[in-house]
Amino acid sequence: MPDFIYPTAHCIAGVDEVGRGPLVGAVVTAAVILDPNNPIVGLADSKKISEKKRLMLYREIKEKALAWAVGRADVEEIDRLNILHATMLAMQRAVAGLSIQPDYVLIDGNRCPALSMPAQAVVKGDSIVAEISAASILAKVTRDHEMTQLAERYPEYGFDQHKGYPTAKHLEQLSRLGPIPEHRKSFAPVRNILTRVST
Repeated sequence: MPDFIYPTAHCIAGVDEVGRGPLVGAVVTAAVILDPNNPIVGLADSKKISEKKRLMLYREIKEKALAWAVGRADVEEIDRLNILHATMLAMQRAVAGLSIQPDYVLIDGNRCPALSMPAQAVVKGDSIVAEISAASILAKVTRDHEMTQLAERYPEYGFDQHKGYPTAKHLEQLSRLGPIPEHRKSFAPVRNILTRVST
């Protein structure tokens, strides 16, 4: 067990987020408590494994984990609170959604949300803590699916390709077509276009 884990913890949840950087859609988080008697092979940072493997692990995590939950903060909350506070809120929702209450929570990154149990932030935790790796996979597959659904409604934006991140293609289509309701109005590229249109 890594030495940064609270030494008396018996039930540990890992938490990660996906979607802080995109210009569109919710920020999605997940919390996972793994079963030490039912290990999952191949857990890693969701960004470093193929989509095919992510989907396989996604199904396995949901089947084998002692508990898992997904949390989210929508576009209106991101614009109202800012992306950091919206992410913390989504993490709180994921932990609150667990069917088993953990006695310790490990959070990917360098900040922890306010929780009712002890928690610790772990930089690059999605690469070194299995519970956080599992959470990153659940969150990414969930958000990617939401972007695929959005692409079906707005095919000209290519959300299924760039997942809402500010790629050259996304910025070009945003400039040409304007924002949709799911765009984050507080993010500079979207805000600048809205300001330009209103003047």
